[in-house]
Amino acid sequence: MILKFDSMEEKVNPKFNGGEGVFKANMLVDERNKILRGKLEPGCSIGYHKHDTSSEIIYVLSGTGKMLIEDGEERLNAGDCHYCMKGQSHSFINDSDEDLIFFAVVPQQ
Repeated sequence: MILKFDSMEEKVNPKFNGGEGVFKANMLVDERNKILRGKLEPGCSIGYHKHDTSSEIIYVLSGTGKMLIEDGEERLNAGDCHYCMKGQSHSFINDSDEDLIFFAVVPQQ
């Protein structure tokens, strides 16, 4: 199955999980996974949240950002992958001057 993100409706999520600005995403959601291409414009973020029932894998396609994690923070650049294990918490922040574009998979566990 080929996913064409450019052909999918872009969902605009204001203050997603208590974050700043908007989180934009083109996504497929089914009974097994949430698969998406997301965008955080400069100054926008996804709020700090816990993955109680699933893990999440985030791969940065372009831009840079900061991931707040339970024991600190991680800098992410294009080509970096962040893995949030089930039971852990994180927040994703675009603290740069360019759009942060990423690919994410949240398996329904």
